[in-house]
Amino acid sequence: MNISMNIGFLIALGIVILIAFWFIGLYNGLVILRNRFKNAFSQIDVQLKRRYDLIPNLVETAKGYMKHERETLEAVIQARNVAQGAASSVRNDPSNPQALQGLMQAEGALAGSIGRLMLVVERYPELKADRNMATVMEELTSTENKIAFSRQAYNDAVTTYNTKRETFPTNIAAGLFGFKEATLFEVTQPTERDAVKVSF
Repeated sequence: MNISMNIGFLIALGIVILIAFWFIGLYNGLVILRNRFKNAFSQIDVQLKRRYDLIPNLVETAKGYMKHERETLEAVIQARNVAQGAASSVRNDPSNPQALQGLMQAEGALAGSIGRLMLVVERYPELKADRNMATVMEELTSTENKIAFSRQAYNDAVTTYNTKRETFPTNIAAGLFGFKEATLFEVTQPTERDAVKVSF
């Protein structure tokens, strides 16, 4: 009787230990996937910072030619500053959906203001021919492509994390340990879907 109770206790203990290791594995898997999408956002952040650094050069170069377009130039700088602040908020916590939503809206506004600037630039042939302007625009276009690539990598990482988080039995561990749904970095304005057309 005593031996059978000990065997029963050992079997129950073994089951509890197996379940504990199973939950540890689920938890660790979620942590790994969460860290991947946070790292993927840091790649977007690097490219956004590069773009934010290029925009003052773009405006400064354009300012010399576009004396009567001060409002357009100021709108670009203001949109850049708002987007830069929003990016800083997301940098602190890429899993915060409100901060990411704010960044997506700010990025949409920035893309719109840069698009309006490009339309104005079309009216200044001497500006289009300016070597500094061409260099800045080339770097900006390259950066935009890198942002798009980084955003796709981020969205892939978020989708993998969210799928894992929502599937059984991982959803049990996600609920127990507070793993929240991550937000995709999506285009917020239909006009942002169209690439800014630059013809130099």
